[in-house]
Amino acid sequence: MDFVTTADSAIVAALPDPFWPVVLLALIQVVDGVLCIRPVTFIAECFDAVNFPRGYWWVTPPIKFAAAAGLIAGIWIPFLGALTSGALILYFVLAISAHIRARDFGRNLFVNATGMFVICVATGLFSFVI
Repeated sequence: MDFVTTADSAIVAALPDPFWPVVLLALIQVVDGVLCIRPVTFIAECFDAVNFPRGYWWVTPPIKFAAAAGLIAGIWIPFLGALTSGALILYFVLAISAHIRARDFGRNLFVNATGMFVICVATGLFSFVI
């Protein structure tokens, strides 16, 4: 016997499917935020490579933690999750642009910024769009 009502099934269908990429991206954002608190060497080098002023390095952990919170809340509030995915995509488009503008065409651009951009786009598409 099926106890799910029409309203319940509409709510379930509106949730991100699959939801695990959202959780994985949130976990990546938390780890990245922790690594940015006192930037580890490769992150500090990345910030320096794009001439990101040291006086603003403190803003990155709250941004990363807010993104993680938005993604997790987005499991139950899909609009918020989709919006957060979109914001992360924009963040990494700006990061890629900063690397290109600084002529930093090495690992920072191709592994870090572009890799995260691809992960964010894939999460947004697979969990909220397709």
